[in-house]
Amino acid sequence: MSSLNLDDFTDLIERPDGGVRRDAEARRERQAVPPGTLGRLDDLGEWLAAAQSAVPVRPVVRPRVVLFAGDHKVAELGVSARPAGGAGELVREVLAGNRPVSVLAGRLDVPVRVVDMALDCDPESLPAEVAGHRVRRGGGRIDVEDALTPEEAEAAFRAGMAVADEEADSGTDLVVLGDLSVGGTTAAGVLVAALCGTDASVVTGRGGLPIDDLAWMRKCAAIRDALRRARPVLGDQLQLLATVGGADLTAMTGFLLQSAVRKTPVILDGVVTAACALVGQRVAFRAPDWWLAAHDSGEPGQAKALDRMALEPLLTQGVKVGEGVGGLLALPLVQAAASLAAELPEVSDGSE
Repeated sequence: MSSLNLDDFTDLIERPDGGVRRDAEARRERQAVPPGTLGRLDDLGEWLAAAQSAVPVRPVVRPRVVLFAGDHKVAELGVSARPAGGAGELVREVLAGNRPVSVLAGRLDVPVRVVDMALDCDPESLPAEVAGHRVRRGGGRIDVEDALTPEEAEAAFRAGMAVADEEADSGTDLVVLGDLSVGGTTAAGVLVAALCGTDASVVTGRGGLPIDDLAWMRKCAAIRDALRRARPVLGDQLQLLATVGGADLTAMTGFLLQSAVRKTPVILDGVVTAACALVGQRVAFRAPDWWLAAHDSGEPGQAKALDRMALEPLLTQGVKVGEGVGGLLALPLVQAAASLAAELPEVSDGSE
């Protein structure tokens, strides 16, 4: 019998400190630039102060990009512009510095951590620190079979929790969370449709590398078929992830929840991270208070998930590439908000 009880997260996760947020708001009222003139930067600074339990807010100096990687067998149905089993090549390109996330992370001086959960490649072809948490090679074809066994789902969830603990223990003060997957947006669409009670067509997007109309119809059919398998297990979030999620999405969900336990703020990237966050919200309703939505990618499933969690994207740039790029674009905005909240001078009220 599993010793993992997701209900524990409801008790373990607290909201960011409301008293500190009120103190941050009061401090903002006293600053030289009138409140409201900085738009959402005011809200961001106050949110970060509450997350840190610190006024004035501390600068974000040790951010990190964490990317969970996996292949999904549903890609064999032609639902992705990338070949099935191709996520390993994406990982190698990231590690070589040849992907957009690598370029941006280098420009912003943010380290990138890649965690292989279910790549369909030889683990020895990857660095040990990347492949160390792998649960299985590829995931089951979710339209006709489970993505994971119950034991694999628990192992993946615990791996995500362990990565969150490692980041918190190492001093990471904010995480940009993303994915490196082929077929991952299909699994994400199933999760969003299941948890929002909607049809497949409402959540089916074109993916990071846009697909044509025929591939979109195949993707829609795959999500529809997987959705039929998901609905009977909606009451058990770990079983839901095992049935239609996959090891990478399961690990991301564990990472998000444990990050909230450890009071580590997380910037969500695209539709895959939004779907995992939606599962996390179902587990622990206070958890989304620790997360920011980086951007609106244009994926309908992402928009549905963010709306359900009442998370408003910081940017609208139409970035669909995934891999944490949208999150990295939003990071300087968060850092700017922290600097303004901390460094703008307070004005005297004239009474002495």
